[in-house]
Amino acid sequence: MVTPLKNQASDEQDLAAPLRYSSSWDTPDASIAEARAAVRALLAQADHHLDEGSGQDAQLVVSELVTNALRHAPGPGRLALEVTSDAAVLRITVSDTSPRPPELRTPDARRVGGHGLRLVTRLCDRLHTIALDTGKQVVAHLYLRRPAS
Repeated sequence: MVTPLKNQASDEQDLAAPLRYSSSWDTPDASIAEARAAVRALLAQADHHLDEGSGQDAQLVVSELVTNALRHAPGPGRLALEVTSDAAVLRITVSDTSPRPPELRTPDARRVGGHGLRLVTRLCDRLHTIALDTGKQVVAHLYLRRPAS
């Protein structure tokens, strides 16, 4: 089960501050639906329409990254979401206890599963892994609004 640690988004009055949400889990039956709901709530607070492509993409990325953490890492995990103060970028950070970075598998249309990371890399503008003493963090940056050219 996902247990919220803090949600600064609802109380912050400073418009220059980013909106943040974080939650953690310590069991393998954490709710992916709750993680998607957290993204929807945070994006709604940032005045993003959830039916737009970026809102759907954000939910998919969170769902895939949290699912991978639950499937491939023993022990507790953490989800942190941050929408930049200009509401243009969503940073998604998923921490888990496995030291192994995610692997991009060779495409195989006949295989069930193993396609999520490929979707994440296509949807995100930046994806990287940070090694920790207790596992890793997978950090994805997703543009909610494209910068003006």
